[in-house]
Amino acid sequence: MGKRPNIVIFMADQLRADALGCFGNAQALTPTIDALAARGTRFDDAWVQHPVCGPSRVSFMTGWYPHTAGHRTLDNLLKPWEPNLLAMLRSAGYKVAMAGNRGDVFAPGVTEASTDFCGWIDKPDQADVIAGWTPARPADDPLTRAFWYGAQHHEPFVDGDEATVRTAETWIAEGAPTDEPWALWVPLFFPHVPFTAPEPWFSLHDRADRRTPLGPDAAVGKAGFIEAYRSIYGWDELSAGDLAEIVATYDAMVSRVDDHLRRVMAAVDTAGQADSTGWVFCSDHGEYLGDYGLVEKWPSALDPQITRNPLIVAMPGRPEGGVVTSPVETIDVLATVVELAEIEAAHTHFGRSLVPLLDDANRSVREFAFTEGGFRLGDVDLLETGGGPYEPKTRLQNEQPELVGLALCVRTTDWSYVWRSEESDELYDRIADPNETRNVVNDPKHPQVRAELRSMLFEHLAATSDVIPWEADPRFPKTPQGWRTQAGEAG
Repeated sequence: MGKRPNIVIFMADQLRADALGCFGNAQALTPTIDALAARGTRFDDAWVQHPVCGPSRVSFMTGWYPHTAGHRTLDNLLKPWEPNLLAMLRSAGYKVAMAGNRGDVFAPGVTEASTDFCGWIDKPDQADVIAGWTPARPADDPLTRAFWYGAQHHEPFVDGDEATVRTAETWIAEGAPTDEPWALWVPLFFPHVPFTAPEPWFSLHDRADRRTPLGPDAAVGKAGFIEAYRSIYGWDELSAGDLAEIVATYDAMVSRVDDHLRRVMAAVDTAGQADSTGWVFCSDHGEYLGDYGLVEKWPSALDPQITRNPLIVAMPGRPEGGVVTSPVETIDVLATVVELAEIEAAHTHFGRSLVPLLDDANRSVREFAFTEGGFRLGDVDLLETGGGPYEPKTRLQNEQPELVGLALCVRTTDWSYVWRSEESDELYDRIADPNETRNVVNDPKHPQVRAELRSMLFEHLAATSDVIPWEADPRFPKTPQGWRTQAGEAG
């Protein structure tokens, strides 16, 4: 048995699949990501399990759906007693590192317990971090209200992502072992809003040659949050030029992510470990980027712009250039890494290994992909509140919680069905309407399709609603008998 592969998990934040060249965007400048897809397998129909950062990343790390253990909010993080992929790798003999600081995944103490190294070696420049969150225009400007903050002109620009990549480069050169397998998680913040980038990235893309977002009128029969979200920020005031500026700046941020990946890959190559290192490239969710007149994301948004994942897996010794068109889920990465790392999982998870698809892209492991979001109305006291640019968004959720009601979705190759607790169901013909713009749930031609997908959805929900721990508790634990005394009193 040879040495188990090293594994780099390179995870962007808020990256749309169709922002990449290898996923069909002819305007994209993403040569490194495109080359990685060419030497590995691209999953064209991959879906995240939640439309928001924290819950999506917790699903990635556990192999659980958000509803399995209530990880549906930004502040219910992964607990010490819950499984996670990094801890599994470490327990199985991998040296595990996390470059940077993603405090929105693990509860206190879990990061340190799950890694051999975490944090920054090269720390961010605080002035650059502040600059990246400083709008270029007044607060009431339509572009500022759309999270566009403009160019960062000076170089070097050492924000959190630059510090994370520098740390990854240093750890690979100085900390990655050569005689035992290692795993490195590189979680970036961008291309998450605000829309901003340093030069030369900011000016890289021609504003006159950007794709035109879907207009508000393109949303037919969709959820009520779309109009309310657009209205509370006044995004109807965005001009065509404003939208082109947003798209071009986002594309610049994506090109910067591509270059960050290039540098991490180069560090692995320089360390002489390229032939023994596998790569997982993905995101936690996407971005509206002007579609329907929206930017950013929404907790119950299940549209492809938000939930389609640009998943690429490239492993040494596996076929190159594969394109999988059958549905897969982000939680399948855990099952895949577990198999490649020769780990025996010690918990119930719901991922399906993608290894068979790495060897034969024409195979499938799922009949459909599942995504969920939103909250029960009884969760209203647990909804987030935010300040600054997020204040209108969180205020809208708290004032009209029905707009962020529980939402569940199944996607087959041909259809998408969305069940919403507070609004009408949605049904989309993915072949005729791949962007899922027109809800045809009330079309008399499709009642059987709706019924079949609805049954599929709730059967899946029942099958994944909880997990039984593999370590049993004693049924009759020894318990001290008799009266209890309060602390400090004599017994």
